[in-house]
Amino acid sequence: MPEFPPYLDVVDSHTEGEPTRVVTGGWPELQAATMGGRREELMERFDHLRRAVVLEPRGFEAIVGALLTPPIHKESACGVVFFNNVGPLWMCGHGLIGVVATLAFLGRIGAGLVQVDTPAGTVKAERAADGLVTLQNVPSRLHAAGVNLDVPGLGRVTGDVAWGGNWFFLAEVPGLELDFARRHELTLAATAIKTALKTQGITGAGGAEIDHVELFGPPSRPDAQSRNFVLCPGGECDRSPCGTGTSAKMACLHAKGQLALGQVWNQESLTGSLFRGWLEVQGDQIIPYVQGRAFITGRSTLFFDPEDPFRAGLG
Repeated sequence: MPEFPPYLDVVDSHTEGEPTRVVTGGWPELQAATMGGRREELMERFDHLRRAVVLEPRGFEAIVGALLTPPIHKESACGVVFFNNVGPLWMCGHGLIGVVATLAFLGRIGAGLVQVDTPAGTVKAERAADGLVTLQNVPSRLHAAGVNLDVPGLGRVTGDVAWGGNWFFLAEVPGLELDFARRHELTLAATAIKTALKTQGITGAGGAEIDHVELFGPPSRPDAQSRNFVLCPGGECDRSPCGTGTSAKMACLHAKGQLALGQVWNQESLTGSLFRGWLEVQGDQIIPYVQGRAFITGRSTLFFDPEDPFRAGLG
């Protein structure tokens, strides 16, 4: 039987509509020396705590958890391992913005530049005095363009495979209205695409699973260039424009000559919120920048009563 700590301290926030729950205390210390190792350790040793933090009855399936750890690099403020309703993530753009807002709320950082270690690499973010966060994400790239899929119920779907901190398949599917009220229909379509990717053997680099599907189309607000729907690995849709998804989208556009370095790209979410992004080059790598805001929604202590039959979460 897995062991539970008496409690966990958490701070809740949302970034442009998408919730983040940062674990600030009570979690047993991870022993791995690298962030990739800590990601594996969380999955192998503490999967019961992952479930308990983000699933019902303490959470719900759209919450992304973020476990703060000591940093790997001396210049970093902390390390963080992100996780959702099915497992750990490599990186999470909206979640990193939420972590920065949480660190500021706790008085651990002020305005200015902050560096954070993640399993996908070390990322930087700058927090303005008014709370606006600019994330410098991991290098992003187009992996494969014009990939054709035969998807039951949708027919032929053509899209791109790209890395933005997670692996994405990005496509526009005619006839699908990108609206929050139609998220169930969109989820079914994106799930069918994800299944087709697996059955047809389409992967990211080195055979990596493509665990995010991003559908895009015309925006509904005049200051955006595109609207998206992002299916996350656990079957929930992103309420924000998705930081890693926006990074992957910009990398695709740049590789096709449709987005210049430094050119602003405004990405609208399914809920109507907005990320502002652009690309810069460092050496031979394309670095995406994503700008957005997070708002603290709560600070609480999660308890784990030994008599509670659902202390490890539902689902």
